[in-house]
Amino acid sequence: MQQIDMNSDEFQTELEKTWTFIEKVNKQFGFVQNPNEEVNEGVAMGLARNKLIYGKRFCPCFMVIGETKEEQKAADNRICPCKPALEKEIPEDGLCHCGIFCTPEYAKEQAQHDEIEEIVHEHSKGLTKEQAETLLKEEQLDGDELEALVEARSLGMIDFTLLDVREFMEFQMGHIVGTDALVPTSQFYAKIEEHNDKKQTPIIVYCHTGSRSFQVQHAMKSMGFEKVGNLRPGIIGYSGETQRG
Repeated sequence: MQQIDMNSDEFQTELEKTWTFIEKVNKQFGFVQNPNEEVNEGVAMGLARNKLIYGKRFCPCFMVIGETKEEQKAADNRICPCKPALEKEIPEDGLCHCGIFCTPEYAKEQAQHDEIEEIVHEHSKGLTKEQAETLLKEEQLDGDELEALVEARSLGMIDFTLLDVREFMEFQMGHIVGTDALVPTSQFYAKIEEHNDKKQTPIIVYCHTGSRSFQVQHAMKSMGFEKVGNLRPGIIGYSGETQRG
């Protein structure tokens, strides 16, 4: 296969043409680029590379099948902007498989999410009420995110119920400060009935590593609980305050 020198004048010229192509696609379909510049740069370079090698801007996220142009055409390789992205991925998910073409709505939500991520992981400042409400909608949370939500709840910005789904002995050995109730997985269906009045309000569940709570999360959704978040790494990934007993 032809080797491409990314520093060559040939590649840089093609890369410039590719950016022009990307802008044209955005304008034609009303798309915007991903707020993550690293995504855009990687995809643009892949498109430029494929253009130089194959003569077409094949999608860089998929393997190009076929040695000759005839074989490549017969294999129905994805050419950017590809049909699956235009007809299914972008309308349903808000972005194409590669991530460079997005709807304005997706890009706005992603930019807000990235801002929240930066705040909770750097601990440079607390969340605003709006940011806390947005984060509370996430289905999978890491330790820093839950810690930020617990803080926001203590300040009266938001409200949610925090459930430990481990067993009683584990709870006694240490649980997250602010836990509202223990719903042991071994007694789940009996104990969860005590919280049937919370089916329309936010709930976050956690266990030791995130595995049991992930299963509980899906069981609760099947029972009509509408807003259930999960501490994906479990309590072992939580650096906030815990207590024994």
